[in-house]
Amino acid sequence: MVKVLLAVTSSDAIFYPDGSRTGVVATEALLPFEVFRKQGYEVQFSSETGTFAYDAHSLDPQFFNFENRQIFENPNSAYNIALRNIKKASDLNPDDYDIFFASAGHGTLFDYPHAKGLQSIIASVYGRGGVVGAVCRGAIIFENVLDLKTGEPLIKGKKITGFTDGGEKILGVYETRENNGLLSVRQVANKQGATYVEPEGPWDVFTVTDGRVVTGTNPQSSVKIAQDIVLAFETR
Repeated sequence: MVKVLLAVTSSDAIFYPDGSRTGVVATEALLPFEVFRKQGYEVQFSSETGTFAYDAHSLDPQFFNFENRQIFENPNSAYNIALRNIKKASDLNPDDYDIFFASAGHGTLFDYPHAKGLQSIIASVYGRGGVVGAVCRGAIIFENVLDLKTGEPLIKGKKITGFTDGGEKILGVYETRENNGLLSVRQVANKQGATYVEPEGPWDVFTVTDGRVVTGTNPQSSVKIAQDIVLAFETR
C-alpha cells in the first residue's frame, strides 16, 4: 500500500493583528487527506513535536462545504481518527513513506524551516523516487533540505509556488512576518536556487508540478495539489 506522510505545523504562535494564534489551516490538512484516502493510500499525520493546534481563522464556516464540515466535526471520521494518531517526526522511520505532503498555516513559518525530523523524511522519500509536495506556506519546509544524491538543495533548479507576498499584504500580516525575520515561499525559493512561480491572483487555484516536486499556492488549491501529487506518483 502507498504510504503518505502528511505534515502539520506544531507552532501556534500569536501572529494576527487581532492577537489570535496561528496553527494548522484545517482544510489544507482535511482536503488532501480525503483525496489520498479515497485513492486507497494510507495516511500518517506527523508534526515536528507530535502536537498541533488549528488556526482559529481557518475554522470559519465559509471555508467548508457541507460534506467537509461533516467529516471535520465527526470525531469518528477517518480524518479525525488519523489525526488523533499524530506522531512526532523523529519517532517515525523516514524510509516507510512513498509520498510526503506538507500542509500549512502561518505556524509553518516558525517551525518548518528548522523541522529536522520532517525534513529527513522529505529527503528520504525523494531520494527513493517518491513524490514530495507542499501547499500554501508549506513550501517553507524545503529550506535546508538537500537532495541526498547530489548534496544540492532539493528544490534547486526547480519551479515551485506557494502563498504570495501580495496575499500576505491583503491579510495584513506581511509586516509581522518581516518583523519576525520569517521568510516567504518566494524568499526560500530564491535562497535555495529554485524559481518561484506566482499565480495571476493570490486566491486562484494554482499548482506547479516539476518532476517529483508538487506545490500549490493557497487553501483553495488543496484538492488540486493532492490530485496532482497522486498523478505525479502514479506516472513516475
